[in-house]
Amino acid sequence: MHGLIVTADDFGLHERVNAAVERAHREGVLTCASLMVGAPVAYDAVKIARANPRLRIGLHLVLTDGLASLPQWSIPDLVDTRGSFVGTMLANGVRFFFLPDVRRQLASEIHAQFKAFAATGLTLDHVNTHKHFHLHPTVLSLILEIGPQFGMRAMRLPRERNGSPWLAPWLAWVRTRLDRAGIAHNDWIAGLAGTGRMDEAALLGALAKAPRGVLEIYSHPATLGLVPITPAMRDYHHADELAALCSPRVAQAIAATDVTRGGFADVFGHCLNPAAAS
Repeated sequence: MHGLIVTADDFGLHERVNAAVERAHREGVLTCASLMVGAPVAYDAVKIARANPRLRIGLHLVLTDGLASLPQWSIPDLVDTRGSFVGTMLANGVRFFFLPDVRRQLASEIHAQFKAFAATGLTLDHVNTHKHFHLHPTVLSLILEIGPQFGMRAMRLPRERNGSPWLAPWLAWVRTRLDRAGIAHNDWIAGLAGTGRMDEAALLGALAKAPRGVLEIYSHPATLGLVPITPAMRDYHHADELAALCSPRVAQAIAATDVTRGGFADVFGHCLNPAAAS
């Protein structure tokens, strides 16, 4: 391993998430957060980011299981009257690929989320998608078309060590697309198979077994609460993930690696994004 990026996803989704991100950065090993620009408390997340300039912020594009940035009348095939995305990822993936009208609405929404991030004034460190929807060829193509207009220079490659062999050829294709587009990316990821369960043991295990290259470890930390943040997160161990990010044992294990740490701009150097690396 020659580079390590530690990221929290879903920044802006809930007050408990925002509080955890700030604490994990100030008191722990968190170096990055991925912002949901259309989420309920995104504004507070932006304030936290501004107060913590060493925390690198990326765009967490939401195209399923969440709120859109555009109003329902402008993307009627994507959302319901409340502005929530409708349909399953499988069904929507088919529609994105085969239906030009739906694809145009998707492009408009992706553009709107990039524009909303730019309006925050934050430096765009990286881009990824909720539930890794950029593995879909249409979504990936639109991001690669739109993202560079807003300064996108790095994306997450959801390639996990010992991941599914059936997915390996597709991930190789995604990596080739990113390389051809000149978009930097991590080599490996940890947190996919253990989604919602990236506790201290999981983080220590990921560090101990880290392969060569740049590793991104991501999780979904949040402070304790009485009810799940979303129905899909009812089995997530958010507080354990927060504790892991603040664990002295994890901090010591990272220090022992003596690798470049931070956001994508830090790990990939000044040539990637001079403003973010300053």
